[in-house]
Amino acid sequence: MPVNRVNIGSLEPLYFTYGILFACGCSFAYQPSLVILGHYFKKRLGLVNGIVTAGSSLFTVSLPFLLKYLLNAIRLYNTLRVLCVFLFILFLAGFTYKPLLPRNSKRGKKAFNFSIFKIKSYCIWAFGIPAALFGYFVPYVHLMNHVKERLGADVREEVLLLCIGVTSGVGRLICGRVADYIPGVKKVYLQAVSFFCIGLMSMMIPLCYNFGGLIAVCLFMGLFDGCFICIMAPIAFELVGPENVSQAIGFLLGFMSIPMTVGPPIAGFLRDSLGSYDVAFYLAGVPPILGGVILCLIPWVHERTLKKNEKALPKESGEKIMDDVTSALTFGTAEDYKKEDVSVI
Repeated sequence: MPVNRVNIGSLEPLYFTYGILFACGCSFAYQPSLVILGHYFKKRLGLVNGIVTAGSSLFTVSLPFLLKYLLNAIRLYNTLRVLCVFLFILFLAGFTYKPLLPRNSKRGKKAFNFSIFKIKSYCIWAFGIPAALFGYFVPYVHLMNHVKERLGADVREEVLLLCIGVTSGVGRLICGRVADYIPGVKKVYLQAVSFFCIGLMSMMIPLCYNFGGLIAVCLFMGLFDGCFICIMAPIAFELVGPENVSQAIGFLLGFMSIPMTVGPPIAGFLRDSLGSYDVAFYLAGVPPILGGVILCLIPWVHERTLKKNEKALPKESGEKIMDDVTSALTFGTAEDYKKEDVSVI
């Protein structure tokens, strides 16, 4: 009994350290790793983002096997210590970040630059992606339990995660390169197609009654998952410009955390109420499809705003021509940034 009390008492600091502090640390590390790429690369920004984000897929494939071995060999506490060593590498890598873009002194003083919400196309993007993610995490959280219930406990469910991780890495590399050939904010169409296919694959999970079918679904799901992730930063550069991209991605990731947290518990509640995961997976496929439809509006809204600002220019010559919105949409876009003489590696 004393052992049980010690174990229960030790969970609270574990929730705080690994849950809250670790999550905050990951947020601080992830966002700058995407933003800094725009300082060094221009023409192949999509490909570079694909290569960088593909690194996470590499660990998605290998880490489950490594963690299984470590947990059996050195137990939980020492396994967490090993992971801390891995994370310390990020601490050292952070010292290599050297911003190259000039900072606007006025905007640099703002902790939160809410002026980006004056850009209608960004607002649609910041709403559409979180709306699509209500069902995004459901397969990742509940797929293993669904497989055990449907096919039995002797099935090697880690193979499904392996399939998702491998094709996710491939999708990031391919879609990152394809995005470089798509002009302007039309890159968002790649995300819309990705969400549509992710939703469709989620709905197909309950229809698979053999392991081979689930493998096929996971392969396609990983492919389109990689496509959605790798072009987030390039799209943000196009929507708000390089000067505001850090805050734009930060706000977006904050909005994304809400549906990604809410979705899996709702799916678990449906499983407990209905006795199976079928309805949960069907419903999980609806938000990505709707979110993809919303994202398709962005190029039209963005182009319309550009034309409106161009017509207003002659009337305001000699004064302050543009406010924060116009600056981001015309002179601050990634396409204009490509013309600047900035050192590039």
